[in-house]
Amino acid sequence: MNRSIVSKSSYNEADDHVSFYLDKTPLERLNYACDIINSIFISSPEIKVDRTVFSSRKHAKLIQP
Repeated sequence: MNRSIVSKSSYNEADDHVSFYLDKTPLERLNYACDIINSIFISSPEIKVDRTVFSSRKHAKLIQP
């Protein structure tokens, strides 16, 4: 994602982000969402998720309230 590109807009124009996505297909919206998530977590679709960080338990009695 190129963060060096800057555009000027009013507060109302900048706040109107919904109208940009209204004319997009669901697949295009999903691609935009993936791009936003990848930019937030500094990852890419090519990098696999490190699943060793997460753990889960099958039995609820092992979880302390």
